[in-house]
Amino acid sequence: MEYRYRPQGVCSSEMIIDLDGDIIKNVKIVSGCPGNTIGVSKLVEGRKIEEVIELLKGIPCGIRGTSCPDQLAKALEEIKAKR
Repeated sequence: MEYRYRPQGVCSSEMIIDLDGDIIKNVKIVSGCPGNTIGVSKLVEGRKIEEVIELLKGIPCGIRGTSCPDQLAKALEEIKAKR
């Protein structure tokens, strides 16, 4: 199932998350730092939602207090809460 999330406080404008149950099949992060966002997307493929939340939650980007990885964790928490 595909989910869309609008991140806050980061350069990326949208996260498109494709799940198969609690497994992440694919993540596309629109805008942001291409190398980092593509790298994060590849690293989370095939992992469980909870595992990715634990790995990425709280990672900052400079002085922003959040980051694209942190926003992905927040998106996954939101998806998990709605199930």
